[in-house]
Order: sequence, then structure tokens, then C-alpha cells
Amino acid sequence: MHPTLPLNHQVSQMLGDDPRDFPQVLHRPGSPTLAFRQIKAGQAGQDKPGLVWLGGFKSDMQSTKALRIADWAKAKGRAFTRFDYSGHGESQGDFAQGTISDWFNDALAILQHCTQGPQILIGSSMGGWIALLIARHFAKINQSDHLAGLVLIAPAVDFTQALLLPRLPESAHHDLATKGQWLLPSAYSHEPTPITRALIEDGAQNLLFGAPIRTYCPVHILQGMLDTDVPHEHALKLVEHLPSDPATLTLIKDGDHRLSRDQDIMQLLQAIDQFV
Repeated sequence: MHPTLPLNHQVSQMLGDDPRDFPQVLHRPGSPTLAFRQIKAGQAGQDKPGLVWLGGFKSDMQSTKALRIADWAKAKGRAFTRFDYSGHGESQGDFAQGTISDWFNDALAILQHCTQGPQILIGSSMGGWIALLIARHFAKINQSDHLAGLVLIAPAVDFTQALLLPRLPESAHHDLATKGQWLLPSAYSHEPTPITRALIEDGAQNLLFGAPIRTYCPVHILQGMLDTDVPHEHALKLVEHLPSDPATLTLIKDGDHRLSRDQDIMQLLQAIDQFV
């Protein structure tokens, strides 16, 4: 996409005892520095699209799936970029201050300044929403050729309005209205997750459902039928909103939201490998 960085964007390496254990960082004036890790294409992958990992809400690039894809990409000689949104993982920023627009802009910055050529976006949960927003952005500026495909894992499209708000207790609505924040107990961490009024309001400005979604590339969705965070009906709704692009939906009957078991990851890698 951009083989060289503009002067106001710079990439450097985080320092440590062993530089191989530390990510590169993308410096952006006026915005949080983003941490990312990258595998360069080998000879076998020179003519194939690169891969970009888009993680989920409060997840990071060290997740099980991201690490397994990194191992696979290295073995296959495929270029692979994974990063942390601002306020996530090793990137700068305050998670509680983040919004969908912020994290979309983070992903776009990584794509524009740290990758070259067509990319396959691999979006997990919220990352699926971000991937579709990126596809919409490229379509608007007539640059859809930057995307070779989307692989979406339990895509939480419009989750702030479609999945989160309807489940909030009355106390949460009260806290959001009076304090601007509510602490959501997390099934994946001992620490609660801050849900802010800014997140909800910004999410409403990025909704995709309600109109046809165009990606101008093939889409493969993997969805667990035992997912309690993103019900499989949500994935079916997404397919219905993709009438003009090739879309494949793989329902995993005994799969949960994470889809991190060995058999789940094998299906994920097979889905990635179908794009050439």
C-alpha cells in the first residue's frame, strides 16, 4: 500500500534484553503509538496476499489464534502482521477512552504504513466489525483492490447497539447516563471491562446492518453455535447483508466464542489458505 512511510509516521523497535521478543512500534503524531509484530514473506509467499490480524474487544496480538497463525504463516512463507489497538496489549493509550472509530483508525494506519500489496484481513469478534469497516472505507475511495479476502471469526458487527445494549441491566444504563461508564464483569479476566457512553455513542456512528454491505472480495465466516457472546444468528444476519460478494459461512456446532481449540484453529487456517 505504502512502501515508504511519510515523515510524520515512523517505525522503530522496542528495546529489551532480546530484541526478538519485543515488537516494532508505529509512531503517529497526536495519536497513541501502536505496537506490532511482523513476519516478512518468504520465497513461497512472495506472490500471495499478506495477512493482517484484527483482534477482538480488549484482546491482543498474543492471543492463541494470532500466535498459531504466526506459526503457520512462518512455515508457509506468508507475510503476516499483527498489532494491538490503542489501549490494548503493548500499544499506548487508555482502553477506557477508546472507541470503534479509534480502533478502526489504528487498523487503517497499520495497513497503510506497515503492509504492502493486497491483504487478507482476519478479524476476530470486534475485529470482524473493524474489517468490514475497512472494506467499506476502501470501497469509498476506490481502493478495494487492497483487500484479497476477509476471514471473520464470530464477527461482532454493530455489537455496541445490537449485542451489548439490549443485555445491559438497568443499573448499567443508570451508570452510563450519570457517570459515563459502567464496569462489565468479564468472563475472560478478573478485571471488569469499562463500557463507556462514548463507546456506545461512537458505535452508533459506525453501524453496518440495515443496508447491503459490500466488501468487493470473498468473505469466509467461522461461527460457533455455542457462542453466548455473538449468537450464530448474528452471523446469519451478516451473510444476508452480503448479497453481492462471495460469502461462505462455516457453523461449528460445538464451538464457543473463542474458537481456540485445535480443531477450530485448523478450520481457521484452512479458511485462510483458500485465498490465493
